[in-house]
Amino acid sequence: MPAFTIKPKEKIHASITVPGDKSITHRSVILSSLAEGDCVVHDYLDGDDCRRTIEAFRAAGIEIKKDRNELYISGKGLKGLTASAKPIDSGNSGTTIRLMSGVFAGQDFTTEIFGDKSLSKRPMKRVMEPLRQMGAQITAKNDQYPPLIIKGNPNLKAINYKLPVASAQAKSAILLAGLQVPEGTTVVSEPGESRDHTERMLEYLGAKIKVNANTVSLESKTKLKAKDIFVPGDFSSAAFFIVAGLLVKNSEICIKNTGVNNRRTGLIFALEKMGGKIELKNVRTICNEPVGDIVVKFASLSGITLDPEYVPKLIDEIPLLVLAATQAKGRTVITGASELRIKESDRIKTISTELRKMGANITEQPDGFIIEGPVKLKGTSIESYDDHRIAMSMAMAGLCAEGETIINNSECVDISFPNFWDLISKL
Repeated sequence: MPAFTIKPKEKIHASITVPGDKSITHRSVILSSLAEGDCVVHDYLDGDDCRRTIEAFRAAGIEIKKDRNELYISGKGLKGLTASAKPIDSGNSGTTIRLMSGVFAGQDFTTEIFGDKSLSKRPMKRVMEPLRQMGAQITAKNDQYPPLIIKGNPNLKAINYKLPVASAQAKSAILLAGLQVPEGTTVVSEPGESRDHTERMLEYLGAKIKVNANTVSLESKTKLKAKDIFVPGDFSSAAFFIVAGLLVKNSEICIKNTGVNNRRTGLIFALEKMGGKIELKNVRTICNEPVGDIVVKFASLSGITLDPEYVPKLIDEIPLLVLAATQAKGRTVITGASELRIKESDRIKTISTELRKMGANITEQPDGFIIEGPVKLKGTSIESYDDHRIAMSMAMAGLCAEGETIINNSECVDISFPNFWDLISKL
């Protein structure tokens, strides 16, 4: 796809929907494949990351059919997988490689799983260590980077594991291995909150699971029963339009049928603290997940110091928060976000570099940012670093900048938001 040109907007009045939640789509495919029976996953995200998880299960013998916005999955139970005939390609999907490591850890065969150039630089130690303690044999390049070779063990043992940092992917990998433990209770504790989509879906499908603050306990000998799943809109995708609504003058945007799980909506907390006008309407529970409509209006923002405790609740949205801070009055300080260094790109470096090209006053820190605002952004040529969230965050910057903004390598948005550029064009 050629570079995409963004023109500034004077106002945006729109009611939109965003694609299905990426995290929930991954877990819908994984847990429905491990459940017993047939199900339909409605409104799933047909992005490249989720396709990698679908293809991984197809390679392992699960029948998955696509029809428009629906997946038809025939689950075979916890021991129904078969060895893939070839190594499994995770592409750029960290969720696929980490969560599938937990799945394959309890099988009675060996699996090789790899990724693209970017994923091959992302460390896997925090997943490998607990899975090894449970009895799986895992080898990796330099003992931490993909490709991973996982020799499964059908006699995994339950562990009580304390994660050094809050991580939904590491927690989920342990729980997926814990599903396959012959006896005992697998316990995972975190130092703070992380996303809980895995726990919610396990409960929805009948697992014997308990959650006490930041500790999750999963009993063995659990069988999952297939049930239809409705995937809400992805909050991380809605987040781009939340920020656009706040920053483009005279705007009001409604993002309908969006997941509003409180472990995902830290961005709303931060933006409201800055003075943002955001309202949740029509909130209800669907398939054990809270869903609602998000209404946002233009507002004048002020700088804040973000408590590091909230970082796990908005880790994917921090580039957008940095953008918002460039338009806020005063200083914004963000710390405790070193995890951004090992995403699809070094997001601390990439978002700082590209926003500075547009005139932003940002000082990069080892684990965050210091941003002085407000500044008037000016359109320029922007690099995406093949990172979908950087490309889309910079597109939002273009909406409130002077002049045109050109986003290079814009096709990377397909990972999480395939129709992003079409939606932008229609605003």
